[in-house]
Amino acid sequence: MSVEELTFRDRPINLNERGGRKWVYAKKPSGKWWTRRTIVAWILLALCVGIPFVKINGHPLVLLDIAHRKFIIFGAIFWAQDTFILALLMLSFVLFIVLFTVTFGRFWCGWTCPQTIFLEMVFRRIEYLIEGDYRERLHLDNSSWTSKKIFKKTLKHGIFMLISVTMTNVFLLWFIGSDRWLQLITEPISQNLGGFAIMILISGIFYWIYSFFREQICTMVCPYGRMQGVLLDSKSVMVAYDYKRGEPRGPKSTGDCIDCKQCVSVCPTGIDIRNGTQLECINCTACIDQCNKVMKITGKAPGLIRYASEASIKGGHTKIWNARNRAYSVVLLIIFSFFVYTLATRPAIETTILRTPGLLYQDQDSTFSNVYNIKVVNKTHEEMPLELKILSHKGRIQMAGNKMDIKDQSMYESTFILYIPKEVITSDKTEVEFGIYSNGKLMETYKTTFVGP
Repeated sequence: MSVEELTFRDRPINLNERGGRKWVYAKKPSGKWWTRRTIVAWILLALCVGIPFVKINGHPLVLLDIAHRKFIIFGAIFWAQDTFILALLMLSFVLFIVLFTVTFGRFWCGWTCPQTIFLEMVFRRIEYLIEGDYRERLHLDNSSWTSKKIFKKTLKHGIFMLISVTMTNVFLLWFIGSDRWLQLITEPISQNLGGFAIMILISGIFYWIYSFFREQICTMVCPYGRMQGVLLDSKSVMVAYDYKRGEPRGPKSTGDCIDCKQCVSVCPTGIDIRNGTQLECINCTACIDQCNKVMKITGKAPGLIRYASEASIKGGHTKIWNARNRAYSVVLLIIFSFFVYTLATRPAIETTILRTPGLLYQDQDSTFSNVYNIKVVNKTHEEMPLELKILSHKGRIQMAGNKMDIKDQSMYESTFILYIPKEVITSDKTEVEFGIYSNGKLMETYKTTFVGP
């Protein structure tokens, strides 16, 4: 075993002996797995750009309006009052990622992570097109500045900047909606200087990440890679090297691995997959395609590097399901079922009625009165005419304003006075119940207190 193999875990793969940045010049991948990843990536990119423009009955399919604390997810509207339901959804998503990682390793990183998709399928492809494959790029970076180098670098980084601005606008679509975005881009910049400055700042961050920081996001920043040490076990399926078949390696050895290091040259994070599971491995399958090409040339069976678990390589264990991922599945099913039930039974409106702060009761000839603030949130896509009634006592409500009409996905706020006959009020605090009606149908009830003498 070489010194390099013995010390590969002593420092991050993208740092040299003196702690400086060691650039990764990855060979352009090709093969059936690369083709499959390309198809998945372009589908996800199309969804990323297209979903904000998709509408159902004039309403966005997905909208994450953080500024107004309103979220639309596949047509269902969530407000700040629905934090519990959103928390269940997020917990279900996290548990799904955990379950998927326990079972299939870092499939998310290699196939669906936005960082991987944009870096490998967009930015690196442009780099391959302009500067060539890894040897050409290495030679170009180490050469002196000529007109050819200046042209290529200027062209590449100019396109990178344009893509970064485009990425920022795409992500902006998810948070403000397509209608508001179209309005912003047609208005003069002077009317939205703050938003324009933020857009340029975020675009600059994207440009810096994909032009310079690159794979260090995966190897040094992203916590998900470090989680795999806890989540993975010997039965987790991941991109793995079959050491039983490949060792001892070398051109004249009895193992199938000829030690050509092609799997290293094509790796976007620069690791040697033959050293075993490493946090830098994003399971991108580039090494599988490259190794299969070498196996075909040497007349050996493909699959020396493949999707497999340690247990399957070591002892032929082929079962994916075990006690741990079954337990995660049960917990995920329970939480997601609770989310679906909570969402299905959620009222169409959310009402809050509170006595106006700082005001006591008012004494009229035959009644006592309290002033209340009312807030109603419409969680549907339909406009609702509302009516407020007192259910628990005989009394009269006087609204501040004419109609209680509430538009779709909006909020109604107002003030009203509740009058109750004096003979009904027997204590200083009386519980009262209101009913909120729409077209004669009781939508929701709300209980609060009525203050008396």
